[in-house]
This record gives sequence, structure tokens and C-alpha cells, in this order.
Amino acid sequence: MGTRIIFLLIFLIGLDAYSYQWLRQINSSFSPGWKIFCSVFFWLGSSITLFLLIFSLAGLSTKLPGSVLTYLRAFAFITYFAKFVSLPILLIDDIRRSAGHWIKMISPTYEFNPSRSKFLSTIGAFIAGIPFLTLFYGMARNAYRYQIRRIKVPVKNLPSEFEGLRIVQISDIHSGSFTATSPILKSIAMVKSLNPDLLFFTGDLVNFAATEVIPYKEIFAQMKGKYGSYSIFGNHDYGDYFQWESAEKKHQNLEDLKTHHADIGWKLMLNQHDVITINGKNLCVIGVENFSASRRFSKYGSLAKAYEGTPDDTIKLLLSHDPSHWHYEVTKSYKDIALTLSGHTHGFQFGIEIPGYFRWSPSQYVYKEWAGLYKEGDQHLYVNRGFGFLAYPGRVGILPEITLLELTSA
Repeated sequence: MGTRIIFLLIFLIGLDAYSYQWLRQINSSFSPGWKIFCSVFFWLGSSITLFLLIFSLAGLSTKLPGSVLTYLRAFAFITYFAKFVSLPILLIDDIRRSAGHWIKMISPTYEFNPSRSKFLSTIGAFIAGIPFLTLFYGMARNAYRYQIRRIKVPVKNLPSEFEGLRIVQISDIHSGSFTATSPILKSIAMVKSLNPDLLFFTGDLVNFAATEVIPYKEIFAQMKGKYGSYSIFGNHDYGDYFQWESAEKKHQNLEDLKTHHADIGWKLMLNQHDVITINGKNLCVIGVENFSASRRFSKYGSLAKAYEGTPDDTIKLLLSHDPSHWHYEVTKSYKDIALTLSGHTHGFQFGIEIPGYFRWSPSQYVYKEWAGLYKEGDQHLYVNRGFGFLAYPGRVGILPEITLLELTSA
């Protein structure tokens, strides 16, 4: 791990030195004061990154407050990402200059200006500025800009007693990433205003450890479904992305998280089902542990175990964190599951959505179903864009989501 950090440090310092050339070209005509300001701002991201890497090597990064660490990492990432995307323009300029040198050697009469192109440097700076400003806006404006999405789900043979049944879904809370409490309180008020008949949480309550959710348990406990509140585990909930001192501590962490779900008032579904009576009719809620079609993520879930014993004459709803599970198993072998609710993708926290016209996110290159409602035959899948955020403390184009799904006759 230490060797990787050292190599990363060398790479970033090289990137800084290379990228600084276009800054010098651009501000060559600036006043001395502006030159100093631009240089200080340019190297600020490098200084923060160096600070974080040294702290990581020394094992001290956990000593910093979580919110401070989150924003320092985000600032370092944004500044280096901005520099990285400008690299092609800088390389084009260097290829131009190198070609000019070779032509000059062959033909001494060739007129050639070996200095860097101010035009290309300006283009490079402009390209770098787009992600820089966009990602900062996403942090400042969109991290807690919750959006209620209202979806009508047509269900074949839906009993009249379930017509208009209101299901509120939230997913991917990632409580360890939160940097403020007041916007969370506002979002809970939004959930309560929807008067859900059922409340479903579809996984990833924490990032790494069960302790992350403790400050928010009383807040989340305010969300309730009239006929029940149900939850499942996501891939982050198992503590697989944390270095535990022992297997026993990792196991205890999972047990603690189970307790936290119960304290909040959610019935945690661990490869099991529950039959609810609503208006005299039975509805079956099935919940599986995390199951992914990808090798990169865990397969703790067992739909066969959760499904076993479910009544034949009920509408079946499935909670499964990873949407890849739907095509992998649900649509193939469990065709009487009317609706599957998932999360996991976050919509990549980045993309463009113009309702009814255009939708794009890098997430679509990883997941066939990455956000919104999907249909195959008589079955539906809804993929929630996520309540919280992970790594990057913001969102661009893909806003945090609270979903209200209403069942209606097909």
C-alpha cells in the first residue's frame, strides 16, 4: 500500500509540473498580484493531496474529522481531475513544438516559434475549468438537493384493495458520508409528507462500519410505513471494505448494524419474506441480502431461500440492492415477482437527465438498468438513484432521490 502511494505521489507531482506550464503561459500578461494568486490556487490542490498522502502513509488519516476528510479528498480529486482532462491539449501543443524542432533541423529556413501556444494553453485551461466548476457546483448545491420522483407501476392482476398503494423507497443512505444534519431532517419531513403505506430501504446504510449511522438513528426512526417498514443489506453494509483487527470484530460490526436497523424501526430482511394483510388482502414482501451478477461484488443473497414458502395467490415485491440481480435470476426463474426495488448505482452521481428526451450517465456503461423504471414482460424493476453519496460529496445532474411508487392495475 505504501509503495502505491509513493508511485501515485510521483505521478501527481509530474502532472503538476507539466500542467503548470500552461498556467505560466496564460498568466504571462497578468499583473504580479494575479500571477501570485493563480500560482497559489494552482498549488493548493497539490498541497492538500500531499498532506493527505503523507497522513495515509503515517496511518493518521482517521484522526481527521470525517467531514473535513471528505471535503479535502474531494478538493484534491477535483483539482487533479481538472488538470488531467486538459492533458490532451497540452500534449498536442508539445507534439506541435517537437515537430517544429525536427522540421527546423531538416530545413533551417523554416520559420518556427518554439514557445508554447497561448491559444492552446487557453483552450486547455477552459477545458480544465469545465469539470472544476461543475464538480464544485455539484458539491455546493446538489449534495442534499433531494428530489421526490412519483412513479406509477402497473401490476397485472392487481387486487382492487391494492389500487393506489403508496410505497416510499429510499436507498444508499451512506450515513458515514454525511457532513450536515439539517438537510437530512428536511428530507425526512419530505418522506413523512408522502404518507407511505409501506416504507422500503434497499441497502447501504453505512460506508464501512456500523458506528456511522448512530448519530442519525433517531432521525431515520421518524420514517414509518403505515403497514410496515422493511430494509435489506447492500454491499457496503458487510464491512468488506474495511481493515478489521479480527474476524470477530467484523462479525460483531454486522451484528451491531442489525441492531441499528431494529432500533430505527425497520424489519431487516435477511433472505426471507413477510406476508402483510392490507385491506383484507395479502401482499408478500421478499428481501434478499446483497447479490450481484458481477464478480466485483458479493453474493450473500439467496432468493431461493427467501422465496420458499411464499403464497401463490399474492402480489410479490422484492427488495434486492443490486439491479443486476433482476436479469441474472428474477426475470428468468421468478416470473411471479411483480416488482423489484433496487439501488446501488447512485446513477454514478453524475449525468444528464432531460425527462422524456435524453438521459445519460457513465453508470449505463456498467449497468443495463441504472436508474428509473424498467419492464420485461409483466415484471418491473425500479432503480433508485440513491439518498446519500459516496466518495465525491456531491452530485451533478443526478440528484438524490426519494421515490414514491403507486401500484395501479395493468
